[in-house]
Amino acid sequence: MTYSPTILVFDSGLGGLTVLREVVAARPDAHYVYVADDAFFPYGHHGEDEIVARVVPLMGELIGTHDPDLVVIACNTASTLVLSHLRAAYSVPFVGTVPAIKPACAQSKTRRVSVLGTKGTVKREYTKALIRDFALGCEVTLVGSPELASLAEAELSGSSISDGDILAELAPCFVGDAADATSRTDTIVLACTHYPLLLDRMKKLAPWPVAWIDPAPAIARRVSDLLGAPTYGIAQSGAEMIFTSNRVHGLSAALTPFFGGRALA
Repeated sequence: MTYSPTILVFDSGLGGLTVLREVVAARPDAHYVYVADDAFFPYGHHGEDEIVARVVPLMGELIGTHDPDLVVIACNTASTLVLSHLRAAYSVPFVGTVPAIKPACAQSKTRRVSVLGTKGTVKREYTKALIRDFALGCEVTLVGSPELASLAEAELSGSSISDGDILAELAPCFVGDAADATSRTDTIVLACTHYPLLLDRMKKLAPWPVAWIDPAPAIARRVSDLLGAPTYGIAQSGAEMIFTSNRVHGLSAALTPFFGGRALA
């Protein structure tokens, strides 16, 4: 008998699809349940206590319904606020998403790194502690973007998003003299899972080339390590997508690539 593990991927909206895409590639043997808490999106518009009070019981309902083998919290805000509460409340393994400051600072040549996240993520003590512990002498610029997550959702849903709107959110990440490649920002941490949805556009709009650090591949490796190697031949399993608002998304064609080509239930 073959066994297909169930992985539940949770985010406030569609940004976690960028994490899902990497996890599916690493574990094509799994069944996937993607949950977008769009009824509470964006999390940045809510207080920290509100988010904890929202996510902890909601996760209990989801675990009870879907019985996952592992849960990925594909959201920086939820991970930095709620992960410890979830691990205390439930026995299922959780993998979180936190700003990839350590690898970014380790690879930066100019010692100038920017962290692009939501306003909540960049002001949170969790993020500041990562900088204290892992900046390795780098000058780290925290950039709180008020609109980029919503812009990413809108574009994925088929809306037209202007270059100017994206660049306005992105520009503060680029610190230093554009003409001096030895001292300007050379690495940007994408500290919101929505942002890789716009990565191709951001690369084109950037005033100079930088390394963009997306934590999704590292998350996928961690998930695979926790699950252990498949004990049978890899076979594509199924996928479901759930919106907490119960809305009908109508996005199957746009979303199917994130699920590794699976048809969504």
